[in-house]
Amino acid sequence: MKIDSITVREIQTPLVHFFETSFGRTTGRRIILVTVNGQGLKAWGECVAGEHPHYSDESVETAWYAITRELAPSLVGKQLDRAADCVPLFAGIRGHRMAKASIENALWVAEAEAKQMPLWKLLGGTRKEIACGVSIGIQNSPEQLEEKVATELDAGYQRIKLKCKPGWDLKIFERIRKRWPNITLSCDANSAYTLNDLNHLKQFDQFKLLMIEQPLWHDDFYFHARLQKQITTRICLDEAIRNARDAEAAIDLGACGIINVKVGRVGGFSEALKVHAICEQRKIPVWCGGMLESGIGRAQNVALSTLPNFTLPGDVSASKRYWKEDIIEPEVTVSKQGTIPISDAVGTGHKVREDLIEKLTVRKETIGAGAMTA
Repeated sequence: MKIDSITVREIQTPLVHFFETSFGRTTGRRIILVTVNGQGLKAWGECVAGEHPHYSDESVETAWYAITRELAPSLVGKQLDRAADCVPLFAGIRGHRMAKASIENALWVAEAEAKQMPLWKLLGGTRKEIACGVSIGIQNSPEQLEEKVATELDAGYQRIKLKCKPGWDLKIFERIRKRWPNITLSCDANSAYTLNDLNHLKQFDQFKLLMIEQPLWHDDFYFHARLQKQITTRICLDEAIRNARDAEAAIDLGACGIINVKVGRVGGFSEALKVHAICEQRKIPVWCGGMLESGIGRAQNVALSTLPNFTLPGDVSASKRYWKEDIIEPEVTVSKQGTIPISDAVGTGHKVREDLIEKLTVRKETIGAGAMTA
């Protein structure tokens, strides 16, 4: 496929309900979307960078710069035989993994459409349905949290993950476990603790959690390894795993028993496949994390989750949990059994709603043939 042009746009859309982590509260999303155009194909990707550099050092503004000034210009006019061929072209640009993933993932969709096959099969997926969990943010009150948990369990979700931080942890876990003693429950700290909290973190073991996700520093393996030796709950690493080398190092150190794969965090499908392969070889289960994606990114997460070592329910939940109206059709839906069936349709199996995207677009720039800035 010869890349004729790449269009980058920002859309803005409110969340159905606020989402709060240890970083703060989010009520709406600024989302960068990219379209790769070439040889009659038009494929979409999504950048998962947040409004602020809290989860990672990337943000909407850094991603916009990286895509429009560095990444897109390096691709336009090039002939690519496979989506993965963009990786060496991006290699001279350090970091900016979420920006890179937005273009690379669009190229994988384009390759799947060119080959008239489902994206999940192109990635090497094997599952015909995937198990779904949900991530529930910090709420205004414990009572409100209980209502949220009850709603998601009634919807069929197979795993409940609670965001936590000091002051919103032990009493919350106790309350949820007392009401629902047998559900699959985990927590996500987003680096809210330090090793000085060791005695406090040891108390998490009593709640029989599936995992505690990224309790310590976002860039750390060593202290997570020290912590893992002193608690029985498995640590899951998220922010710390930027690539396959990180995954291998963390496993060697004993820093985790589970890894969360976020395709944007690791720089795209090519690196996500490498992380998956290492974890599968080392018998470390993985699951797909969410980043408040629109349907474009969500559908790509569904495809990734069909790989064989995605054995734990991921944060790939229904569109309606986040958006009053999603930008794809059909929207992503979850069965009453907490699963998403996998379609054999070409590409992601979803049509992008370009009319709605145009209404939500606040800025747009095209790099390449017939380029125009709007």
